[in-house]
Amino acid sequence: MTPFANTLAATGISTWVLVILIVAGVVGLIFLIIIGQYIQLWLQAWLSGARVRLIDLVMMRLRKVPPGMIVLNRIAARKAGMDIPTNLLEAHYLAGGRVDRVIRAMIAADKAKIDLGWDRSTAIDLAGRDILDAVRTSVDPKVIDCPNPVSGRTTLDGVAQDGIQLRVRARVTVRTAIARLVGGATEETIVARVGQGIVATIGASESHKVVLEHPDRISKTVLAQGLDSGTSFEILSIDIAEIDVGENIGANLQTAQAEADSKRFQAQAEQRRAAAVAMEAEHHAEAQKNRALVVLAEAEVPKALAEALRNGRLGVMDLYRMQNVQADTQMRQSIGQPPQA
Repeated sequence: MTPFANTLAATGISTWVLVILIVAGVVGLIFLIIIGQYIQLWLQAWLSGARVRLIDLVMMRLRKVPPGMIVLNRIAARKAGMDIPTNLLEAHYLAGGRVDRVIRAMIAADKAKIDLGWDRSTAIDLAGRDILDAVRTSVDPKVIDCPNPVSGRTTLDGVAQDGIQLRVRARVTVRTAIARLVGGATEETIVARVGQGIVATIGASESHKVVLEHPDRISKTVLAQGLDSGTSFEILSIDIAEIDVGENIGANLQTAQAEADSKRFQAQAEQRRAAAVAMEAEHHAEAQKNRALVVLAEAEVPKALAEALRNGRLGVMDLYRMQNVQADTQMRQSIGQPPQA
């Protein structure tokens, strides 16, 4: 027997008992290693007054939920006076939410005396809105450029009733309406509505000079239309940052209309000239046809005279008298013609 076996035999401990003790020690060591990574979080939560059970930390890992993130956000909420259970935090994380931004938004809202509960916060976050940015905008209003430079346009172009174009650039100060954040329209709707209101107000002005003299009239008119209804924002003010005079659209339109009318009249005149030429050609063809008929008729005269002479209906003297009358007629016609130069 080996010295180790002799020692076991001397102490009265069997080999199987020793194997069981070794296995138990290894298992215990592995358990301590596994549990050890949660001890710090458990202790941190306990010392912070936001207690979390050790078994819950282990179950979080099995549910693919990061325990550190859950514990730290629970501690932050607890220190701010809000007790949010870990199961709610886990459920929101598993639903695809951003737990850290929700907790930070709720803390900021609580400090700013804004009514923002857990259910509303998570609903806003799961709807795809940035809840933290919304709370910040609710406390500190932000300015939106109109039009949006991203669209590629730098001004809003409107035409007054006198035909003068005005180019306007405005700035809209908005504050987030937390109650309308879910289902409310975004900044693009605010920009579109404000732009439409500015263009309509300019178009309703009798003269561009009136707009230049009182640019604040645009802001007051547009602001009174309630453009923030159905949106996630509350419009606080609309300020005209820049207004310039553009082209004389009315004169350009009149010039273009005059050119179009001129071309239309020319086309109509050309059409009438072509119709007259066609009619003249038809008359000329008709005259030629009539002349041909006269020639044919004149060709029948000698035949008729010859037939009358043969039948005795016309005498020789009658023929001579008729020829004399024709000669006299031709002479008179030649005398009545004006002399040629």
